[in-house]
Amino acid sequence: MNLAQLQAEAREIATRQAARLQSALDANRDLTPEEETADASDASRLAELQASIARATALQQRLSTASAIALAPAAAAPPARTASPLAEPQPRNNASGFRNLAEFGTAVRLANPAAGNAFRMDERLAAPTNVVMETGDAAGSYLVPAEFRDEIIRLVYDDGGSDPILDLIAPKPTASNRVGGIGSETTPWGTGGVQARWRVEGEQMTPSRTGLKPREVKLNEVYAFVLATEEVLEDAPRLQYLLTNESAAAIRWKVGDAFMNADGIEKPLGWLASDALVTVAKETGQAADSVVRQNVGKMFARMINPGQAVWLGNSDIMPSIMDLKTDLGQPVWFPNYQEAPGGTLLGRPVYFTEHAQTIGDLGDLQFVNPNGYDAYRKQNGVTFADSIHLYFDYNIRAFRWIFRVGGQPLLSAPVAPANGSNSKSHFVALAARA
Repeated sequence: MNLAQLQAEAREIATRQAARLQSALDANRDLTPEEETADASDASRLAELQASIARATALQQRLSTASAIALAPAAAAPPARTASPLAEPQPRNNASGFRNLAEFGTAVRLANPAAGNAFRMDERLAAPTNVVMETGDAAGSYLVPAEFRDEIIRLVYDDGGSDPILDLIAPKPTASNRVGGIGSETTPWGTGGVQARWRVEGEQMTPSRTGLKPREVKLNEVYAFVLATEEVLEDAPRLQYLLTNESAAAIRWKVGDAFMNADGIEKPLGWLASDALVTVAKETGQAADSVVRQNVGKMFARMINPGQAVWLGNSDIMPSIMDLKTDLGQPVWFPNYQEAPGGTLLGRPVYFTEHAQTIGDLGDLQFVNPNGYDAYRKQNGVTFADSIHLYFDYNIRAFRWIFRVGGQPLLSAPVAPANGSNSKSHFVALAARA
């Protein structure tokens, strides 16, 4: 099959995929199982075709260069060619053959036929087991090698940082875009769910029902779309940092913020926006923008399993909690900077995050049990692509990352205690004190 036939088949498959996806988008639905199967088959064939097109394009370019030299007059020296740094032998410690993302980005930059004399088709881009082409914008793009996508995943989910939310809540990997299951919101002391009873000899046992409810977590897309100028592309260290640390930090921030604050509409449901949240009111006569010991005591009392919970808050609250003392002058906050940057409050660690509101606003101080939040991520990690043509005439490259992440609290509402009238939850926040 020649290059034109390969390109024609690729266009046909891409058109079919686009129509299928547009139909699902217009109907505001996911692909059906049959459509998922067809889409996977088309994607596989398209990847094969794009790899073949890349190889054929490279061979065509080499043939054109060889023919031009062969037909040149004998006295004329062949035109000088600038040696590409990508042609140097590369260590094979990476499966892709690229040493880092910056080197890969440079290879894609030079693989655009519109680059004219600067055009270079790196052989590593044509390896079918390495990097394949995809359609998705008008010009297509190269998928980033797996080991570099794994590096982004590690930086987002496993590397830790100044924000503790994704250190406390690690999304579980899944192959599905929707995670279904059953959950229970009953308690051992409640009137629903599994019950234990005392039995009188000879009397019939009273059955109990499980109280399990169906639940579903949808994984939504979060993306970063980055444009890099030619100046940045020529600076490998800066490009490497842009494509790893900065992009991972941006995605990490967005996901962590969603777990706390998002409204659940095409994104995770944050605990502050959920019906599971318990809000502790301010004390009578309490000054605006203040935290008093009664606040933290009541918040602690409303938590399910407080021994598993941590305090989250805006760093603006630090001066207030450092001054908290009992009536006998005993402190309730203690420094413990090695294990908790903000010390400990009532024996539980304090972590500061910019996702929390400033002092005086709802959520400036929160008591959170991370075991009460159900989060998932797509197990194939991140789709990371570099556009081959987009913005070429602006001397700019485009890079795109797409994650799928979902999450929501386990409880749909606070639960009643065994004794007393104050409900409890995995998520407790201090109300506004204006």
